Amino acid sequence: MSFGTRCPVCAEPWVSPRLLPCLHSLCAPCLRRLGPLEEPGRVAAPRSVLCPVCDAEVGLPPGGVGQLTPDYLALSRGGAAAAGCDLCADGAAVRRCLTCGADLCLFCCQAHRRQKKTASHAVTELENTKDCSQVEKPLFCPSHPTERLRLFCEQCDQPVCRDCVVDRHRQHPYDFTGNVIHRHGDALRELLKSTQQRMSTLEGVLSQIDDMGSALRGRTDAVATEICLFASGYVKAIEEHRDRLLKQLEDLKVQKENLLHLRKAQLQQLLLDMRTGVEFTERLLTSGSDLEILITKGVVASRLAKLNSVAYNTHPSVDDGIQFSPQERAGQCHGYELFGAILNKVVDPARCTLHGEDLHSARQNQLTGFTLLCSDTTGERMGRGGEAVQVTITHKDKRDCAVKPKVCDNDDGTYHVSYSPEEPGLYAVCVYVKGQHVKGSPFTLMVKTKFREHQGVFHCCTFCSSGGQKAARCACGGTMPGGYQGCGHGHKGHPGCPHWSCCGQVKESSECLGGPPSDTSQRSLLRTVAL
Repeated sequence: MSFGTRCPVCAEPWVSPRLLPCLHSLCAPCLRRLGPLEEPGRVAAPRSVLCPVCDAEVGLPPGGVGQLTPDYLALSRGGAAAAGCDLCADGAAVRRCLTCGADLCLFCCQAHRRQKKTASHAVTELENTKDCSQVEKPLFCPSHPTERLRLFCEQCDQPVCRDCVVDRHRQHPYDFTGNVIHRHGDALRELLKSTQQRMSTLEGVLSQIDDMGSALRGRTDAVATEICLFASGYVKAIEEHRDRLLKQLEDLKVQKENLLHLRKAQLQQLLLDMRTGVEFTERLLTSGSDLEILITKGVVASRLAKLNSVAYNTHPSVDDGIQFSPQERAGQCHGYELFGAILNKVVDPARCTLHGEDLHSARQNQLTGFTLLCSDTTGERMGRGGEAVQVTITHKDKRDCAVKPKVCDNDDGTYHVSYSPEEPGLYAVCVYVKGQHVKGSPFTLMVKTKFREHQGVFHCCTFCSSGGQKAARCACGGTMPGGYQGCGHGHKGHPGCPHWSCCGQVKESSECLGGPPSDTSQRSLLRTVAL
């Protein structure tokens, strides 16, 4: 972030400053002196370095430092401190020719006005300008040093000169820089606005972390007082037990505070990186010329987009879930039965799991359910109840159709959820613990239509009993109709025979067994089919 007139590494005036992807600028010689990141087992040209300002790992282009984006904004600020005459290179520049774009000393300015070729050029005082960068000093093409950068190649996303358009950028869409600056500047402003909003969110999260740290310290103090009051009723054994509990509490406090400090440091670094990007972008958009914005906007947009893509949790990763249980057995000390233990288990909704054979399917008007197993942040079962469990079951196609589940706390860390859906179809099931989804929630539930009992008479299969004779006749006088289907053998037993004979009992005779139905026939005269 080149806000000063000197390089942050060598503290000397800028010498060909280059802009890193992290938006910090360094002199090109200083960049070349930076050592590459060591990669074990690999010997290759350096491709990344550590920024000496923010310690961020930044990648270098294939061509090295020379292909990094020049920081013309730093050059313009640096040039404002001690600008030299562009013609004689001896005197200090006091004026600038707006036509040529050259900085002139007093003597060369007088000569500039005496010459017939340049007498009509407009000349202005350098000190009258707000910022030297606001005066359109010409920037020349690196590939064609005599040509000014006046055009912008849309395909390559970079400023070009007239010779570039007819050479390497032939047939590429392009336009004058003045015509495209508004569109690209607006895009940068949108990214800037998004980054600023995320900064506000980060600051809020950091404030929550500070508040949680205070709450944690306050809670530990309260628990310590409670422990001391409980321990005062015992003599030596209880005092030793008290000391052990306080030590355990202190260790837990340090552990939680270390986690909070680590989270805070990570978010502070992210906020610092965002603030760096925002300050540079604001400076670029307010102080940079159109061409400087277009030259720098690629690396700026890339950095802001990268910062905006960083995911972070909007809640502190540690809470003050520390409790003291006086009724908890703590063993014996000096023959005394001790009670009192610190409970630091806090339920973690992301580690709570759902169990059940028919978790994703159910039958209409049939009572079914599943079990919720609650675990703490380490994945260990909670072992106790009392958590705020909420379950919603909503029909996906019928908004006004919902199922009221019943949640039963088993007081051992498990909760049984039972329900009976009245309408078939797809349902969305959401299971919350402390207002957050558990693992596997939400999930889809398929409710199928209910079973209904079908009244049907099972007849014997004369076709099978006769050994496959199509002309077989049952003793009741019925014959086998064509298209033998229905008994599982690819044919159809004739209707009307009141007797039962298992198809597996093949008879030599084609006659029906006759007489009263056998025991086999009395197994079932009802058949259950699923609609």
